[in-house]
Amino acid sequence: MTDTSYAVALVSGGLDSYVSAACARADGHRLLALSIDYNQRHHVELAAARRIAAVLGAERHIVLPLDLSLFGGSALTADIDVPKDGVGDDIPVTYVPARNTIFLSLALGWAEAMGARDLYLGVNALDYSGYPDCRPEFIEGFEKLAELATKAGVEGHPFRIRAPLVSMSKADIVRKGTELGLDLGLSWSCYDPAPGGVHCGLCDSCRLRAKGFEEAGVPDPTRYAVSA
Repeated sequence: MTDTSYAVALVSGGLDSYVSAACARADGHRLLALSIDYNQRHHVELAAARRIAAVLGAERHIVLPLDLSLFGGSALTADIDVPKDGVGDDIPVTYVPARNTIFLSLALGWAEAMGARDLYLGVNALDYSGYPDCRPEFIEGFEKLAELATKAGVEGHPFRIRAPLVSMSKADIVRKGTELGLDLGLSWSCYDPAPGGVHCGLCDSCRLRAKGFEEAGVPDPTRYAVSA
């Protein structure tokens, strides 16, 4: 089955991927949601991904197992403490080696199998934690790779890697989600959940999330264990 009206959206359960997938739907695409169970240190985000895929009306949602803990190298996949002392300028230990490259490659395979030409990824290069695979240069490079590495690409049917949030601040993303009528409380951002299943409030991701809602002037539906 091939249908170019489909778009494959990577849905992690986080705020950014939620808004990005909603943009795919707003752009008129039929939504195929892909989440990766990479044996991350908690699975609450996958529960959020399932909620998000359902509420966005994804025609299919695949949760693909891929155990990146076998590689390690990240506080999200190995026994390494998640930093809680604020967002710094260096690439943090929560960076998962080559994660977006791996995930986009999987999304690309599904897209080619389905005949889809658009892939949506919720990265942004302004309010982010220093990850190299959240930059426009990465998106452009992967799009070129997709053209070279696929049957569809070499036959003149290139793929488009859509990163609708790439130039947005976290506040812009919150505003966009609100504009799209999303219940942003369905999403999950925390790297190290506190007891009781609430956001810790201190990891980089919690800090950026809280800052985004505050700067957007939108009530934050998130329950934090503590406030930074």
